[in-house]
Order: sequence, then C-alpha cells, then structure tokens
Amino acid sequence: MGPRGAAAAASVIATSTRELFAPAHVADDRHFELCEGAVVLRGFALPFERALGLAVREVASAAPFRHMQTPGGYTMSVAMTNCGAYGWVSDTRGYCYSPTDPDTGAPWPEMPSAFAELARGAAAALGFTDFVPDACLVNRYDPGARLTLHQDKDERDFREPIVSVSLGVPAVFLFGGLKRKDRPQRVPLEHGDVVVWGGPARLRYHGVAKLDESRHPFAGNARINLTLRRAR
Repeated sequence: MGPRGAAAAASVIATSTRELFAPAHVADDRHFELCEGAVVLRGFALPFERALGLAVREVASAAPFRHMQTPGGYTMSVAMTNCGAYGWVSDTRGYCYSPTDPDTGAPWPEMPSAFAELARGAAAALGFTDFVPDACLVNRYDPGARLTLHQDKDERDFREPIVSVSLGVPAVFLFGGLKRKDRPQRVPLEHGDVVVWGGPARLRYHGVAKLDESRHPFAGNARINLTLRRAR
C-alpha cells in the first residue's frame, strides 16, 4: 500500500472509531451517554415488552430462579437464572460460565429470540453491529436486594459489549470507573431502559443500589434484569 493508500486507510479507521464511541446525546433525550463507550437507551426495550414477559416466565419455568453463593460462602440477595448456550454461575469454587444448569445437569433453556433481537439492536446503536450473544443472565431483584460493584470479566473476548435490560420496578444503576475505589455514577433506570457498554468502558465496575419497595405491572414488586453477553 502506498503513502496515499495508507493515509486514506488511517482516515477511515479514525472516522470509524469516532463514530463508534461518539457521544450518544440526541435531541429527543432517548440516548444518554455515561462515558466514552457506554450509553443508556431510554425505553429501548418497550416495543419488546410483551415478548420479554412471556420469555422470562418460560425461562424461569425451565430453570427456576435461585440464590447462588459467592466464593466467600455468602448467599447473593439477587435471585438468578440463565438462558442461552452458556450460563453464568457462582459457588464456593468461584465464578464461571457453564453450558449446563448445576442444579439439574440439563442444558440451560434456549435463548428466546426476543432477547437476542433486542440485544443485537441495542449493541448496534452503539456501533457494535456484529454482536451475537450466547449467554443471558436473568436477575430478579426483590425489595432490599442489591448488587455490589464488580467487573464482567469471565468472558473470553472483552471486545464484545455488555447489554443490560431493565424491566419492572425502577432501580439505581451504579456505574463506576476502572478501579473499584472510583466513585460510581448513580443512574436511575426505568422499565424498558437498556444500558450498553463496551470498548474503553468494557471493564468498568458497576452494580445496583439496594432496591426500594415499589410496584410495576410487569413483575409486581420485583425488578427483572437481563444481562446479555458473548461468553465464548
């Protein structure tokens, strides 16, 4: 490649990078940028609401919610299940992805098409056009449940984004920095909001503040969160 060709290629790469991590603010306020590589898509999941509700019930029927243990022996306040080719699991031996439900030995339920379609669309809104999730952690937050700051780092390829879908009662999403001690942003999330983060934000610490008592038609007094990832 000659000098002109190299310069042109560099220009294309620079433009693509700027577009991928450009600020997500738009006039209708539906996109809210948290930092470079992370955005809240307000109400993005609402068109999928009915399909998501049916799918959550089907997944939970096949693989019931359970309170997993941490490696330190504590019981998590958030109830969890999974669907897709891999499920995220935790016990006293550590964290990992497993193709089978440790409670039954059976494969996790197949990922509902509504989950995968929503995740692909949300990822594409941030420039990740080839995202194909193979794991979905389904969390149920009851009043008083919380999730401490942590990184999603059990996946094989950190170039793939995280897509997090908030359903049911409102919650406060904690979005921190690349160090645990960094003070997190407190981001209110409503039913239907989707958070996507990747690129330079991929390993940021994040969590959920203690859930307040509230009610929503989608899940009563609970919050349902779908976290879609490419595990392998």
